[in-house]
Amino acid sequence: MLKAYMILSIILFSIGMVGLISRRNIIVIYMSIELLLNAVNLSLIAISGDLGDSSGHVMSLIIIAIAAAEAALFMSLFVVLFRKKGSLDANIFDLLGSKYES
Repeated sequence: MLKAYMILSIILFSIGMVGLISRRNIIVIYMSIELLLNAVNLSLIAISGDLGDSSGHVMSLIIIAIAAAEAALFMSLFVVLFRKKGSLDANIFDLLGSKYES
């Protein structure tokens, strides 16, 4: 059963990595990051369940809590960026912190 969970985790991680690398919309990039985190959570829980140890469950709960905080920050960042530029295309935001931007 562990093998099936690990294969599913690898597939989810691969889909998330492809989405993170190939897409330009910030929301899709965020969703890809969440998919990566959930793939890691799945593998942690599968390994923890196979070993009979609860430390993987604890780690996955910590990752879920961090992901929830990350979601709040990303959503507020999306609103600010959309108000400022009118788009969520990642190519527009390649000059973050640039003092030459008007």
